[in-house]
Amino acid sequence: MHGHEAPAGSEGLHGNDTIKVCVTFPPKINSAGIWENITSPSVILNYTLPLLELQMLLAFFITHLIHFFLNRLGLGIPILASQIIAGLMLGPMMLGNVDAFKLISFPPDLDLQVIDTTAVFGFAFFLFLMGVKMDVKRAFNTGKTAKMIGILSFLVPFIFGLIVNYGLMGEKNLSNEVKVERVAITLSASLTSVSVIACLLSELKILNSELGHLALSSAIVGDLSSIIIFLGISLPKRWTASLPVALMNIGAMILFIIVLVFVIRPFMFWIIRRTPQGKPVEDKYICMVILLAFGCALYAHFFDRSPIFGAFLFGLAVPDGPPLGSALVDKFECFVSGSMLLLFVTTASIRVDPMRLFADPAEVEFSAILGVVTFLAKFIGTFIPSFCSKMPLKDSLALALIMTSKGIVELSVSSNLKDTKIIQDATYCVLILGILLNSTLVPILVKFLYDPISRKYAGYQKRNIMHLKPDSELRILACVHKPENVVALIGFLNTTCPTEESPNVVYVLHLMELTGRDTPVFITHQKEMIAGSSYENFIMAFNQYEQNNCGLVTMNAFTAISPPDMMHEDICTMALDKQTSLILLPFHRKWSIDGSIETENNAIRKLNCSVLETCPCSIGILIDRDNACTRMLTKSPSRSSCYSVCMIFIGGKDDREALTLAKRMSKDTRLSLTVIHFVSGEEGESNYMLDWEEMLDDQVLKDVKDSQTGEYGEIMYMEEIVRDGPQAAEIVKSIVDGYDLVIVGRRYGVQSIQTQGLSEWGELPEFGVIGDLLASIDLQSTTSVLVVQQQHYVDVDVDKN
Repeated sequence: MHGHEAPAGSEGLHGNDTIKVCVTFPPKINSAGIWENITSPSVILNYTLPLLELQMLLAFFITHLIHFFLNRLGLGIPILASQIIAGLMLGPMMLGNVDAFKLISFPPDLDLQVIDTTAVFGFAFFLFLMGVKMDVKRAFNTGKTAKMIGILSFLVPFIFGLIVNYGLMGEKNLSNEVKVERVAITLSASLTSVSVIACLLSELKILNSELGHLALSSAIVGDLSSIIIFLGISLPKRWTASLPVALMNIGAMILFIIVLVFVIRPFMFWIIRRTPQGKPVEDKYICMVILLAFGCALYAHFFDRSPIFGAFLFGLAVPDGPPLGSALVDKFECFVSGSMLLLFVTTASIRVDPMRLFADPAEVEFSAILGVVTFLAKFIGTFIPSFCSKMPLKDSLALALIMTSKGIVELSVSSNLKDTKIIQDATYCVLILGILLNSTLVPILVKFLYDPISRKYAGYQKRNIMHLKPDSELRILACVHKPENVVALIGFLNTTCPTEESPNVVYVLHLMELTGRDTPVFITHQKEMIAGSSYENFIMAFNQYEQNNCGLVTMNAFTAISPPDMMHEDICTMALDKQTSLILLPFHRKWSIDGSIETENNAIRKLNCSVLETCPCSIGILIDRDNACTRMLTKSPSRSSCYSVCMIFIGGKDDREALTLAKRMSKDTRLSLTVIHFVSGEEGESNYMLDWEEMLDDQVLKDVKDSQTGEYGEIMYMEEIVRDGPQAAEIVKSIVDGYDLVIVGRRYGVQSIQTQGLSEWGELPEFGVIGDLLASIDLQSTTSVLVVQQQHYVDVDVDKN
C-alpha cells in the first residue's frame, strides 16, 4: 500500500482538511476472470475495472427499470428524475444500508473513487458537447425581451435570496462557514443554466419553436449574468488570499481565451475547409479535437479553474453545425448522454442520506425556504416581462416554468459544494431532493400549458418588413426547388434595393426530396468549396448576385434533403434560427411562353400552404410568368423607371406589409412604383376594429399620398372606387399588363366590399381573392406577381400592426 498525506492548507475535494489516501501499488486493474479463484469468484471485484463495470451495470439497469415504470404513467417524466431515483436507491436510503450489497458493489476501501472519476470525465465531455451545440452569437443578437428575461431570471431570485439570507432569517453569531454556505446556496438556487434548458427543450421537442428560441436566448443571457456576478464575488477573495497567484491565474485564463479565439477556432475552420463538400470529417481530425478538449481541461485545472470549465470553453470555440460540430455531436452524444452522464447523476445522488435531514433541522428549514423563495422569485421575474411583452398567458407561464428548471448543472454545482465542504450533508440532501422535484414537475406542467404541434412557430417577436428599423439589415430566406427558380428569385432580389444603412442578408435554402436514404441531411455550403459540387450552379448564381451588389448583400447557402411532408419544418426552423423578416417561396406552377401551364407540382403547393400556416415571419410567394422578374437583371443603372411595379392596396395587415416592401423597392432609381388603392366609396358600419384598421392603413399610406417623389423615389398614387368583386376583377385585368410586377397582400379570409363575390370562384384560395385572380390560368398575362402575408402573432385579439 502507498499512503499520501495531503499537506495542510491544500484545497482539494475535501477543502482545507488534512486527509490520508491509501491506494494499492501497483494498482490492480484487470482480473483473470472468475476462474482466478473458483471457490470465491467475487475476488474479481478487488480489481478496479470489473468493479467499475458492475457499478455501471447496476446504475444502468436500475435507472432504466425505474424509467420504464414511470413512462407507463404517461406524464413524460424525464430520464434525469429516474437517474436521481436510481442513485437514491443505491445509496444509504435503500440498498446502501444492506451490508452484503455495499461490501460487494461499493467496498469501503475503494469507495466511489474510480466511478466518480469516470462520472466527472463524462460530465466534462457532456458540457464540451453542449458548448459545441451552443451559438454564443445568440446572446448578442437577441431582442430586448430575451435580454430582460435573462437578466431578471438571475437577478430577481438572487436579490430575494439575499433578503431571505440576511433580512428575514438573518441570525446573529453565525459562523463564517454557515454564512458562506448560505451565500453558496443562494447562488446555486439563482442559476439559469442554458445546458439544462436546452436538454429540457429537446426532451419536450420544442427546441426549434419560437418559445424554445426565446428560452435559449434568455438562458444564455442569464448564464452570462451569473458568471459576471460570480466573478465579482470570488475575485476579491482570491486577491486577498494571494494577489500574485490570482493575477497569474487571471492572466492565464485571458491568454487561454485569446488562444481559443485567434488560434484554435481558425484551426477548426481550416479543418472544415479541408473537408470535401457533403463528406464527413476525417477521424484523425475528430481525434485531434477531442485531445485538444482534454488539453484545455487540464490547462484550466492547472490554473485553479475547474477542468469542466476549460472543456466547455473549448466547446464554444468549435463551429456549431455541419460538418465539424455535427460530426462531434453525432459520434459522441449518444454515448455521453446515455452512459457517462447517467454515471454522473447516479454518483451525485448516491451520496444523499435522508437521515442527515434530522441532524441539523435549522439548516434544512433555511434551505427549503430559500429554495421555495428563489423558485417563486425566478418564476415571477420571468413571467412579468414576458407577459408584458404581449406573450399569451399560457406561453408566459410555460416560459417562466422553463426558466426555473433545474438539472444536471445544478446537480454538479451542489456536488462540488459538498466535495469542497462548503455545504453540509443535510443541505446537500435538500438540494438534491429539490432538483428531483423540480425536474419531475416542470416538464409535466410545461406540457400541460404548451402544445408543441400547433404553437411551434408561433410568433412573439416582430419579424416582418413593416417593423424593421430603417438602419437594420433585411434578412431574407429564399427557397429553391429547381434551376428555373434561381433566376426568378435573383431578379426579384435585385428589386429590394439594399443600401449601406439597410443591407440584405440572403439565406438560400435548396430543398431536395429525400430518396435512397432514411435520414434527412442538412448541408451548409462554404463559398470556397463550391466548385465541383452537385449544387454548383445555383450557388454560383447567388454568389454572382452577391458580388454584383458590392458589399450591400451577404449570401449564405444551404441544402436540406428531407421528405416532402417535412420540408416546411426545414424552412420554418431556418427562418426562426436566422431571424429572417421575409421568406420567398416559388410558385408551384411553371408557365410556358404563351401563358399556359407547362408543369404543375402539387407537392410544392402543399408545402407553400404548410409554410403559410406555420411560418414565424412574413412570406412572399413569387409567381414568375414569362421570366418577368428576370427583366430587372437587364435594366441599365443609368436609366430610371424602366422596371414598373404596381401595388394593389385594399387594406389590412397583409396589404400594409406588401406596401412597406414596395416602398423599400421604390428607392431604386431603376424602378417605378404605382400604388392603386381600391376604396369602396361607401360609409361602412362603425366598428372599433374596422376604425382601427382604417387608421393603420391611413398611416402607412400617408407618406405615399403626401410625397410621391422623395425618400421613396418615384411613386404614383391612384384611387379606384370599387363597389364589388366583379368590378375589382375587371380593373385588375385591365391594368395588369402595364407592369412587370404586381404586389398584393394575401388577405386570406378577410371580407370586404371591394372583393365581395369573388371568393366563390377561387381556384387557389390560399392566395386570397386578388392573389388567386392574378395567379389564375384565365388571366392571359406575362406579368409576375408577389403575394405577401405578414407574420402571424399568437393570441392577438386586436392587431395593432
